[in-house]
Amino acid sequence: MTPPLHLRNARIVCPEGGERSGDLCITNGLIADAPAGNATVVDCGGLILAPGIVDLGVATIDRAAFRAGGITRVGLMPDQSPVLDEPGIVQRSALIGKPDLWIHPIAAATRGLAGTELAEMAICQSAGARAVGTGRRWIADSGVMRRVLDYARDLGLTLVTHAEDAGLIGEAVATSGETATRLGLPSAPAVAEALAIARDVMLAEDADAAIHIRQVTTAAGFDLVRAAKRRGVKVTCGITPAHLMLSDNAMSDFRTFAHLSPPLRCEEDRRAALAALADGTIDVLSSGHDPRGPEEKRLPFVDSSPGASGAETLLALALGIARDEGIPLDRLFALLARNPARVLGVDAGRLAPGAPGDVILIDDQAPWRIDAERMAGKAGNTPFDGLPVQGRVRRVFKGGREIG
Repeated sequence: MTPPLHLRNARIVCPEGGERSGDLCITNGLIADAPAGNATVVDCGGLILAPGIVDLGVATIDRAAFRAGGITRVGLMPDQSPVLDEPGIVQRSALIGKPDLWIHPIAAATRGLAGTELAEMAICQSAGARAVGTGRRWIADSGVMRRVLDYARDLGLTLVTHAEDAGLIGEAVATSGETATRLGLPSAPAVAEALAIARDVMLAEDADAAIHIRQVTTAAGFDLVRAAKRRGVKVTCGITPAHLMLSDNAMSDFRTFAHLSPPLRCEEDRRAALAALADGTIDVLSSGHDPRGPEEKRLPFVDSSPGASGAETLLALALGIARDEGIPLDRLFALLARNPARVLGVDAGRLAPGAPGDVILIDDQAPWRIDAERMAGKAGNTPFDGLPVQGRVRRVFKGGREIG
């Protein structure tokens, strides 16, 4: 049994309870009203105490990166090897994080993520899946997509989707525009995202199903989500710091670290993303953690793999965005912890009595510089290499037990 904790002298930030100074107690792995008599006392020195980050949609289990980034739970993408479309695989995935990490598998919505035949969602749910997803792909067949939504709705699961019309993107590695033209890269129009969102949201609305669009990155896409929310559609959406902070100019000089999926957009779309963050259209801020080694990145741009290491830098970049855009800390942790937990249907991301004792201690004033060569995770392919940031995770507790 984990010894009880009494965390004193903290600046407590809770998405539901707001911000206050004081103490937080954890007993038997859960947040408690009062300290137990034999609690271990930890002086937080006035640092921020916040819920552990719930990172929705990571591609790889990367414990060191998660620890460094204050991530206590991950929603694991179904695009694993093998694909998460069988209960045994789902169950093993859910268990491999213990005891230091909660892993919540997102089971494949279709067999092999091929988009043609429905997977056994109910059995995968009983094996530990907390959502179903289309992975890095889009389901092109509208009939299959409708059946997936009906099935997910009946099971009470959210469908996590990737929003790019596959017929338009083909082998594209960039967004059509000046940068792609200048570099001679195969590109696809940004409207590929809006087309995918429009169809999927209409089908979800008709089925009365819950849908989470993992990354929305274009002005047209945000307009569709915004309008759907006004109609009462059960739609949520997410984004990564990269798509909030970088435009396709970051791909200049063929920088493969900026080769992402979906690709970086034009400056107008980036500004639309910031507006969507400000007006509450965006629900989830995640890392999009998809580390790639040099064998996949030190290649010509068109041959390199999309993806970046994001878990370790998520919090520092998010704190910077919050400072620049005037976002309160309690709302920031709604984006980082409470909202993604809700998509997964888990009780986490808040600091109230009875909630899991998953907390992180943060020094939001600590300056550091992102260094791709010295990152803790499996690979250092980050488009933010060399960027000065502010905010470090000092300690991580899962269920009241410190993760070293």
